[in-house]
Amino acid sequence: MQTITVDLKDRAYPIHIAPEGWEALPGALDGAIKGEKVMVVCDENTHRLYYEAVKTVLESGGYTVNPAVIPPGEASKSFEQAQALYTKALEANLDRSSTIVALGGGVVGDLAGFIAATYMRGIGFIQIPTSLLAQVDSSVGGKVAINHPLAKNIIGAFYQPRMVFINPHTLKTLPQREFATGMAELIKHAFIADSEFLSWLEQNMEALLSRDVQALTHALYRSCSIKARVVEQDEKESGLRMILNFGHTIGHAIESATGYSKYTHGETVAIGMVYESKIAVHRGLIGHEYVERLSSLLEKAGLPTRLEAADWDLIIERMAYDKKNVDSRIVFVLPTGYGKVEVFKDVATDDIKQVLADRQNT
Repeated sequence: MQTITVDLKDRAYPIHIAPEGWEALPGALDGAIKGEKVMVVCDENTHRLYYEAVKTVLESGGYTVNPAVIPPGEASKSFEQAQALYTKALEANLDRSSTIVALGGGVVGDLAGFIAATYMRGIGFIQIPTSLLAQVDSSVGGKVAINHPLAKNIIGAFYQPRMVFINPHTLKTLPQREFATGMAELIKHAFIADSEFLSWLEQNMEALLSRDVQALTHALYRSCSIKARVVEQDEKESGLRMILNFGHTIGHAIESATGYSKYTHGETVAIGMVYESKIAVHRGLIGHEYVERLSSLLEKAGLPTRLEAADWDLIIERMAYDKKNVDSRIVFVLPTGYGKVEVFKDVATDDIKQVLADRQNT
């Protein structure tokens, strides 16, 4: 088991990456749960696949385990599902010493974390992410949230888990589309912060796509390390942490404009990174070869790199609701080189429209 510590002083916590699988979970849980009662939040798929294994470990540790199962999909990050989970927590008599365990992908983690952050003004929280997207992105850094119909993740908090446990073997059961959506965030980390990791990804994409556990473990460790170091320096996204939003200004707007149902999060981030890179080319920050290299790697990972047809006016309208925005200005994270990005608050709407509407981009 490999461990990365997210150093947030008195709220520091470990990220355990365990190629050994579930047998490493008892050791990882040591000291992470304070009380006796645990509520495991999972969706219908992860409940079927992994709940019994995790329940067995928890019960062998002397904990009382209560399941809370939600429907799969982004639509579950809602007021209605949050209300249902508060009810489940009350019915299970969870108190301030209790712990909520998120067992699943990013939707489960975001929703369960939001409940943990707000139930009784905050109780224990553990992340056991089972999708690649959750393992490299949403389980690390303490962002928890639910969606509003007009904007993704707009209602939430920063609430750090006590521990993150990653079992790479769960990726073997992940559908190809869901695996690809996680690859978008993993590739993003390489492009924003680690050009050597970028080269490694290009050389090892075949092993990753075949779900080789050794390759996955290495990629997970590198990717989580990048995010952990950023979070340590800027926990609440007041500055540096915004670099993690490369591809997200356009990506989140596409998700919102299409009702969170047409594309996965990673697919919209992949498309967003390509279009935002083209904005960077338009501003003279990078050359066309950057876009070509990015597009090539995304396509190898099974991700889209363009929108065949889109209501760009609606997408730009939805960008106005992005939580990064400052004084009504749309904020972009744009690449300035390999492993380098910067935050820009002066991208004119006309420039955005020109790049998005360019027939070569569609």
